[in-house]
Amino acid sequence: MAADDTGVTAGLDDRVVPFAVPDLDVRGRVARLGPSIDTILERHNYPAPVSRVLGEAAALTVLLGTALKFEGRFQLQTKSDGAISMMVVDFNAPDNFRAVAHIDEAKLAQAIALEKLSTGELLGEGHLAMTVDQGTTTTRYQGIVALKRQGLEEAAHQYFRQSEQIPTRVRLGVGTVTTGGRPQWRAGGILVQFMPHSPDRLRAADIHPGDAPEGHEILSGDPDGISDDAWMEARSLVETVEDHELLDPMLESERLLYRLFHERGARVFEPVLVREACRCSRERVLAMLRGFAPEDRRAMIADDGKLGVTCEFCSRRYSFDPAEVEDGLSAGL
Repeated sequence: MAADDTGVTAGLDDRVVPFAVPDLDVRGRVARLGPSIDTILERHNYPAPVSRVLGEAAALTVLLGTALKFEGRFQLQTKSDGAISMMVVDFNAPDNFRAVAHIDEAKLAQAIALEKLSTGELLGEGHLAMTVDQGTTTTRYQGIVALKRQGLEEAAHQYFRQSEQIPTRVRLGVGTVTTGGRPQWRAGGILVQFMPHSPDRLRAADIHPGDAPEGHEILSGDPDGISDDAWMEARSLVETVEDHELLDPMLESERLLYRLFHERGARVFEPVLVREACRCSRERVLAMLRGFAPEDRRAMIADDGKLGVTCEFCSRRYSFDPAEVEDGLSAGL
């Protein structure tokens, strides 16, 4: 693969590589986001700590969204009492996503002053919701995880323990790499799941592992309670992945998988190319305005006599003549 004039190797970014390691009964995906996440974060010009957390959320969403086997939507949303009061990342299957964050400026300034900038500290307490929407003909599915100042990796682990009951490990990384004369945002992630043929191997041990002195903590082989050797090996290998390995623009995902699983043999499948794209349109915004109460629409009219709406995801501005909205209502649109 050739490098372009920014120094980035063409074809390695904005792609998700599915893989399987049959010897360990695991499947997973590796995501590498380059220009797509850089476009989103530069557009909003968030402070660096907020960009990092939203980048993590985007990488996690892309890892999960590209697993959909149908054309639908996967959404990750947080709502909490921290400096980042809300995040929304939409993945529209099969290949595009968008993201936005809401900030409490006073709490963010305090967090920066106190250097409390971990993902868990910036989110605070609240909840994380993951929603799968297959369209109007199918009931939406939603799983909710309580946020108690933990990071998104641990929140994802809790989600799979509670909602899917699949032993899962996730590693996420976000940072900047200077290419083409300026720092550019990058995000990456790897997800691995234990999916053995025999369901007995997914059962947690129900017998205390042995006698121990009072007050002595006994550690299980896995937070999910799974002591299967294959899963413990796969989980341990994924936990060794460093941020720079997920962000390096010259390190292809296939090479990373070889580093991790060369002794076991990883099988790589066709990658999914992803891109940044917003779902907004003039028609969608017009339909939304027609759903408001008349007094709310009147309150939105600006000094120039127009109804203006700015998409919070892509910052595109839409302007409507009030008569255009009302005419549609009278026509039953």
